[in-house]
Amino acid sequence: MAFNRRAHFENAENTPSNPEVHSPIGEIIERRFSRRGFLKGAGSAGLGAAAIGAMNPLAAAIAAEGGNLDRFAFDEIPHGVDTSHHVAPGHDAEVLIRWGDPLFADAPAFDPHNQHADAQERQFGYNNDYVGFVPLEGRLDRGLLVVNHEFTNEELMFPGLPGPQDEHDFSGITAEMTEIEKAAHGLSVVEIRRENGRWGYVQDSRYNRRITPRSTEIAIGGPVAGHARVRTDVDPEGRRVIGTLNNCAGGMTPWGTILTCEENFHGYFLGDATHHPEKDKLARYGVPGASYSWGRHDARFDITREPNEPNRFGWVVEIDPLDPTSTPVKRTALGRIKHEGAATLIAEDGRLVVYMGDDQRFDYVYKFVSRDAVNTADPAANRDLLDDGTLYAARFDAGGRVTWLPLVHGEGPLTAENGFASQADVLIDTRLAADALGATPMDRPEDIGANPVTGGVYVMLTNNHKRGEDRVDAANPRAENLFGHVLEIITEGRHTATENRWDILVRCGDPSRGEVGTMWNPATSENGWFASPDNCVVDARGRLWVTTDQGDKWPKSGTADGVWALETEGERRGTGKMFFRVPIGAEMCGPCFTPDDTALFVAVQHPAADGAEAFPGHAGRSSFETPATRWPDFEEGVPPRPSVVAITRHGGGTVG
Repeated sequence: MAFNRRAHFENAENTPSNPEVHSPIGEIIERRFSRRGFLKGAGSAGLGAAAIGAMNPLAAAIAAEGGNLDRFAFDEIPHGVDTSHHVAPGHDAEVLIRWGDPLFADAPAFDPHNQHADAQERQFGYNNDYVGFVPLEGRLDRGLLVVNHEFTNEELMFPGLPGPQDEHDFSGITAEMTEIEKAAHGLSVVEIRRENGRWGYVQDSRYNRRITPRSTEIAIGGPVAGHARVRTDVDPEGRRVIGTLNNCAGGMTPWGTILTCEENFHGYFLGDATHHPEKDKLARYGVPGASYSWGRHDARFDITREPNEPNRFGWVVEIDPLDPTSTPVKRTALGRIKHEGAATLIAEDGRLVVYMGDDQRFDYVYKFVSRDAVNTADPAANRDLLDDGTLYAARFDAGGRVTWLPLVHGEGPLTAENGFASQADVLIDTRLAADALGATPMDRPEDIGANPVTGGVYVMLTNNHKRGEDRVDAANPRAENLFGHVLEIITEGRHTATENRWDILVRCGDPSRGEVGTMWNPATSENGWFASPDNCVVDARGRLWVTTDQGDKWPKSGTADGVWALETEGERRGTGKMFFRVPIGAEMCGPCFTPDDTALFVAVQHPAADGAEAFPGHAGRSSFETPATRWPDFEEGVPPRPSVVAITRHGGGTVG
């Protein structure tokens, strides 16, 4: 992802912590994935017209049309990179809220030259990632926007710093800067309204809230609550954590709560692990990552002083945005990994299924199946639904079968003899448990989209240039995979099954470069291909939208990140179409539609940060004083500001 602060996380993602590599099966790849049958539409996806029609009339109509229907009725924008954002003709893309915008009546106006931690906790946070929309009072023109603030780029936030601080021994970071960083992390909940066709945020709404790792108390729920391995000097009972951090993607439950996902938590810890009682377990998660100086000023981020604190991060956190006084809960039954997202749906028997990816090279895809069914009549009855159920890791076999391996204490190798004394140990050491079961190491599984229309589940596999020829397998079919691919899990409506099928939807990159080994529908234009899929969303019509994150590697593709529409069914299956493009150095995050598809909210993260030295006309890396772009304000002295953008169609109607 980004070169600056994100670069340290990228280095961790580049450096596999998984010591196990499974048997190569490259000899079957061309037979399976070069077949001309790729373009045979719904049949190749494992869903015939009758099965599709049973789930959704629109999908049935596509099948009846012979699969030729182009469901994305917009003119593409071209590839490129410059200092601003761009959207498809016929649409407006307007900045909705920016880093530093005041959320409360007592919040000061944004002043980047005079920042304070208390002020930042009353303002919109930094580096917005996941975006969720919760309607208010059943209205589609009024709702709550729930936004993750994943990390900070200090060299772009604060004046006078020489560059990314993890490269400079944090020499310029003061204790007050550390507090500002903490206050800029976490989440923002903010009310938004549409008036005269334009969206705006409501300052001082009674729903507005900041959740930060500086001050917000969060409960530990599920099997890990109270366990000895999550007890600390500050929390001797192991049931309360201050804050959530590195919140990447997320999801929404059917009862209206938000799931926010802790990803690269390892980077916040300093200290010496040489004599740590869990040295090897820490290493599997990359702790201490030393991306931040927080451990110099706060004992809980120093593993020498608080050895159990890392075990209290890496979870999925459930938040009730409608109750600003509620206590968020870390749902430990969903496992401790570097969570990217949490795609939810109600399964065929009424239980909740959550699909998740562990964003590191050679790590795994997971799903969680709740023990109990969702109570659709009484949302409050689902309050602790996510505390009981079964977590599974995926094994993708060469013949197109995915087997879900249960991470259950006492089953198979998950016993005390192998270091798993309880279910809490299995969950705290989720990666080690999945290693023991033989899950398939993937090419950085990030976000996952679950399509309630077709039953398909789409896994964004961003890239993996560390995969050698001897490690190629059917589900990860390219060595030195620079551009990533999208894998589809074909459930046929059986989301709780322990076996499904899978296929590859697209292999990303520029199809004009034969050596890259891409796989796109021939209908994809010169602008329709993309690289490094990251986040995704399925709209109300069952259409898949993909956002990208190339980090500082964007010069290899020659284009900035953005939003692409991607066909998943019919004869156009595997056709991409470019819809939105970010400014130089930014990553595209958080695609989220209103329920009627008339607005698409996207998060432009860390503008100016990634690969600025490769941007024509800009000398060297970006800094507060000399960024590659001052998007979105374009005012001298104002640094680039991560922002959420609202996209609507001219005159109203369905986006795209």
